[in-house]
Amino acid sequence: MPRHSRGFDTEVAHAHLSRRDRKLGTWMRRIGAIDADPRWRKPFDPVDALARAILYQQLSGKAAATIVGRVEAAIGSDRFHCDTLGRCDDATLRGCGVSGNKLLALRDLALRESAGEIPTLRRMATMDNDAIIAALVPVRGIGRWTVEMMLMFRLGRPDVLPIDDLGIRKGAQIVDKLDAMPTPKQLAQRGERWGPYRSYASFYLWRVADFAMETKAPTKRSQD
Repeated sequence: MPRHSRGFDTEVAHAHLSRRDRKLGTWMRRIGAIDADPRWRKPFDPVDALARAILYQQLSGKAAATIVGRVEAAIGSDRFHCDTLGRCDDATLRGCGVSGNKLLALRDLALRESAGEIPTLRRMATMDNDAIIAALVPVRGIGRWTVEMMLMFRLGRPDVLPIDDLGIRKGAQIVDKLDAMPTPKQLAQRGERWGPYRSYASFYLWRVADFAMETKAPTKRSQD
């Protein structure tokens, strides 16, 4: 069974994309090199990462961090999993600021972990991207985009293109000088030439969107 390493050679990816796509390559030279993400080499608990992604959904970073801190204090741990989340009843978690929908999502995540349905980090090393997505999207509150962010920023998978991400679609529009953002289907077709480094192309498309808008606010990522 093949094993998937975490991370990839960004210099090789940079050279590959520069050769394959002259329009993107122009922006890549303008922005400069994007280094490897340090999180690629750090161990993490997928259940904990998913729980935090749930808690951060639709909130500012500051507000979400406050709620996460309250939950950590309530469960007496800085790691979310079925055992620690089970230390508090629903009323306690709601008192920490966890919404009703997010509470249901956390309970579903914990239940699925206890049933062995959430693959461990070691197990993920033997799974391809589609298999990981298929295993995690049944969790309440976890969509494909959230799993794609984990694949890119935590697992360091080199060939992920989140076609529904507005920042990436905006970046592609700017690179190709289009009147409107490409549809997800159009972006998937456009991204064929970026393989097998579509993750690295995505990093640049986010930067292009931010750079073009002259904003200092970073593009939202669920795994930040």
